[in-house]
Amino acid sequence: MMMRKPPAISVENVSKKFRLFNSHKERLMELLHPFNRKYHREFWALKDINFIVEKGSTVGILGRNGSGKSTLLQIIASVMKPTSGAVKIDGKISALLELGAGFNPELTGRSNVLFNGAIMGYSGEEMKERVRLIEEFADIGDYIDQPVKFYSSGMFVRLAFAAAINVSPDILIIDEALAVGDAKFQQKCYKKFIEFQEEGKTILFVSHSADSIVRHCDHAVLIENGGIFAQGKPKDVINTYHEILFTGEPSIAKAGGAEASNRIKEDVAAQKEKTPLEKFIEGTTGNGKCVNRRSYNKNEFRYGNRKAELTDYLAVCGNDYDPVSIVSGEAVTVYSKYVINEDMEWPVFGYGVKTLDGIVIYANNTGFMKRPASPVKKGEVVIVKFSARLNLKAGDYFMTLGIAENKTVEHIIADARHDIMHLNVMGKGHFDGIVDMDASFEEVSRTSVPRA
Repeated sequence: MMMRKPPAISVENVSKKFRLFNSHKERLMELLHPFNRKYHREFWALKDINFIVEKGSTVGILGRNGSGKSTLLQIIASVMKPTSGAVKIDGKISALLELGAGFNPELTGRSNVLFNGAIMGYSGEEMKERVRLIEEFADIGDYIDQPVKFYSSGMFVRLAFAAAINVSPDILIIDEALAVGDAKFQQKCYKKFIEFQEEGKTILFVSHSADSIVRHCDHAVLIENGGIFAQGKPKDVINTYHEILFTGEPSIAKAGGAEASNRIKEDVAAQKEKTPLEKFIEGTTGNGKCVNRRSYNKNEFRYGNRKAELTDYLAVCGNDYDPVSIVSGEAVTVYSKYVINEDMEWPVFGYGVKTLDGIVIYANNTGFMKRPASPVKKGEVVIVKFSARLNLKAGDYFMTLGIAENKTVEHIIADARHDIMHLNVMGKGHFDGIVDMDASFEEVSRTSVPRA
């Protein structure tokens, strides 16, 4: 049995309540009212948060905007006090929260760095060497001796990030700061991030990047409506997060998140029920079932003469049915169900994949593939499948499905549903571009050149 490491951060029953007023006038009226009349309404940003961050681990916090992520980090970093509950910290902590949080805009960058170092307990002598490292890492030139209020937002974050990571903390807290600056600075940030992991430091960070969470984290925590909705393996939590983003409320919400989802799958297997694919193949053909898929994109573009209609689809990736996230390089099979409304002698089935900004990465159909489909008759239901290994860079992609009729000169579209499916791809490695071409490298030979 693997021994658990001692906690670096313990969050115990933390809740945070804010008083919200409709105007400054109401705030003043409540303050001065002789009978203590309340003009505010209570808002619980956090409710009974409990989790542990083990020493040396990297934990990702994610959630929708307004879910309470930043409030939680501010409480852990002692910037804000909880209404109830407690946070226990074991080690020196450095936090990079909002843009330049903790910086005095009237002071120079150098003065702010020295002041932050003093807060962390470093002497002026100790900070001299650290200031040099911070100045070199931030790379903002002479601006370090200018008041921070004159900085651009990029310079602000570069200096704040450099200051946070170059004071040798035991625990580093980061709120969406790894994607600042240009590509070179981002690379420098990630390199430092990995160095911290290799040194066994504890990292807690918020990110909307599924790829970053999966690639760098040992554990993930999903915050929804001020509470912990799911926590566990990063990929499982990311799937739950994307389900919330795409559908508003995941089907497993009442079952308790990603861990419950796994239990449901195990129970289904134990009871030897039909798989979702078997149910899809045997299911009814009623129109409008696509909208029930977790990956369905409500902003799809649909057109065609409706001689045939796409009524449902199902993506399968390993043992995962209707996934919203996959890892780059995984094989995905997409089944699509068509109801035939009129006879079609030469039906053509097609699909395609696009980037978020509409670049077609790949598109194909049974005609191009020289896999002609048999004639279809009115009243028939036809299920087809396309399979592909999506060796794509991490990001969001959209899939198009459709059916047309080959009229020799042109294809007459029966039902084309562009961007019907939204799929998030999580990276498994580093490469530039869109597609991983599975390139290889090896040294063929090496010889010494004789010296003259």
